[in-house]
Amino acid sequence: MPSPTPKEVITVRIAPRKRAMLDRLARATDRDRSYIVNAAIDAYLAVHTWQIKHIKDGIRQAEAGEFATDAEVAAAYKRWR
Repeated sequence: MPSPTPKEVITVRIAPRKRAMLDRLARATDRDRSYIVNAAIDAYLAVHTWQIKHIKDGIRQAEAGEFATDAEVAAAYKRWR
């Protein structure tokens, strides 16, 4: 059986309304507050890590002169209309 991931305690300040919402969500999902907060942090990190990677990839492509042709832009625009 693998050993559990080490945990660290952090302290954050949160508005009372948000804490109440966290607690309601925890009760409704039969989870504790720490589980809900960790799931939210995981989701935040995943989204922002993905976004930063794609921004950096786009900057790298732009600096390398890898731009879409006018025809490729028009075709993409047509697909999204």
